[in-house]
This record gives sequence, structure tokens and C-alpha cells, in this order.
Amino acid sequence: MRFPFLPVSLACAWLLSANAFAQDYPAANKTITFVLPYAAGGPTDKAARDLAQSMSKAMGGHSIVIDNSAGASGSIGANKVAKASADGYTLLFTHIAQATLPSFFRNLPYNVEKDFEYIGLVSENPMNLISRPNLPANNMTELVTWINANKGKINIANAGPGSASHLCGMLFQSTLKVDMTSVPYKGTAPAMTDLIGGQVDLMCDQTTTTIPQIEGKKVKSFAVTTPTRLTAAALKDMPTMQEVGLKDFSVTIWQGLYAPKGTPAPVLKKLNDALKVAVKDPDFIRKQEGGGATVITDARNDPAGHKNFVLSEVAKWAPVIKAGGVYAD
Repeated sequence: MRFPFLPVSLACAWLLSANAFAQDYPAANKTITFVLPYAAGGPTDKAARDLAQSMSKAMGGHSIVIDNSAGASGSIGANKVAKASADGYTLLFTHIAQATLPSFFRNLPYNVEKDFEYIGLVSENPMNLISRPNLPANNMTELVTWINANKGKINIANAGPGSASHLCGMLFQSTLKVDMTSVPYKGTAPAMTDLIGGQVDLMCDQTTTTIPQIEGKKVKSFAVTTPTRLTAAALKDMPTMQEVGLKDFSVTIWQGLYAPKGTPAPVLKKLNDALKVAVKDPDFIRKQEGGGATVITDARNDPAGHKNFVLSEVAKWAPVIKAGGVYAD
């Protein structure tokens, strides 16, 4: 009873300190880092760099750099941010892996729900089912017929366990109730090379990587994974998976921004405000739409909407990944 007001005093001191910190954030002599848990050059890397430019403008030209911390299907970079100082200078930019890695890894070194502050979703990329150029099918109906006639003989490429192409491929098999041989590669580029060369039969990947091959007539295209058709010239005549009878088949590869748990609320507010300005930047929109992506400007831009969406995606993908029987320690 000697210090009855001490807890309140401490709380007030902490609040004043947090507000003072937020007023100085971001400090002119400190760089904000987007940790990207993948190698440079891919579609998520491009989206991160585009967002960094637009958020930098929204924050008065403050420096934002990209740190490519690749490995272990993206979990190394994510864990790096989960364990970083909660000061707003180390952030995670990642894609759908934030929702799928909890099911892929038995011993993920961080907790997706508890170890991050959710800032907001940024964009989402549709996907596209394609095949080797000499596959004897020219539309989705013919493809399904061919798949049913060749059960046990078909292989489907992906860019590695947990990759966007792996997820889409697993959902495709689960929806058709057909098992195919999954062929993992160390990235999209070698998988696409073998698909073009006829060494593998199928692949489902982001339109940012499939459109150039379709335009070059190096692969065949069968369907897109969005609920509605796309407007990109190379895909405007492509049906959706739902149109061809695969009900509830919808996959987009989304990207979001995260901070370590405990980052002060005023700092998170500044980051979220900058994100909302960035996603309305005409230059950012042009760059994303040029690759077939859609910029997100709905409730998922808000921290609560972002987190609710990711947790719903965790629930959506868990049974698909479990059915695929692919796990890592």
C-alpha cells in the first residue's frame, strides 16, 4: 500500500514515451527495412520494391530498403522479423505463405497469430493453369478428359514446397480428386523451362509469370483461378475454374505487410496510413496491374481486416495441405 498509484504512473510514463517515440518516427537517421523472405527477381520481390517506393513517397521520402532473407520456404525471413526489435524499422513483406507455412511446418519457429502486428494487405495476383505446348488438349474440357484417361501418369511442376504454384497445384488435384506426381523445382524459372521443354505436363502459377509465355505461344493456357475473368489481353478469353465446373476453386496470391509484436500503436498507425496512401498511388497501381495483379483497397487494408483474412486463409489451406501429405520439420 506504500505506492498505490505506481502502476498508473508507470502506465502513463509508458504512454508518454510511446507517443514521443511515434512523433519522432521514422527518425531521419534510421532506415526502414522490408524483409522479403524470398530471393530477388520474383513477383513478390517486385511488389515489395514497388510498395517501398510508394510508401517512401507517402512518408516524405524516408528511405525504405529491401532485405532478401530467403530460405526454408520463407520461414527464415519471417522468423527474422518476428524476433526483431518492435520499433517499426524492421517489417515483413510476404505473401500467402503467412497463412500456409503453419500447416507445412511441424515446428515453425514463430506463431503467425501471436508474433506479428498486422499492418495491411497490399495486392493479390491471380493464377493460371498452363501446360507443356504439345499436350493433347486445347481447352479445359479436353484437359479434364485427358487427365482422367491418364491417371497415375501425370506430373505437375511447382517452384518448391509451399510456393504459390505448389498450393495451386494441390488445390487443383484435390478439387479433381486426382493424384498427380508433384515435381518441385528451386524456383519458377527452372520449372517453366522444363514445362516449355515438355519434361513436365502442367503447372499453375501467377499470371505475372505465365502471361509472357502465353504471349510467346510457348505454353498452353486453360483457365484462371479468379471468380471472374481477367482483363489482361493474353487471358481475356480464358474461362475461370468455376466456369468450367470446378466449383469453389478460387486462388489468389496476396501480399501483406507485418511488424513484430509489440510495435507501438502510434507507429503502426503511421505505417498503415502510409500504406493506404501508397496503394492509391497511380504509379504503384500501374505497375501492379501491368503484371495482372489487383491492388487491395478494401477492409483488408486495415490491421483488423488483414488479420481476420489471414486467419481465414490459415483455416482454408490447412486441410488442403494435410491432404497433400507434405510437411517439413
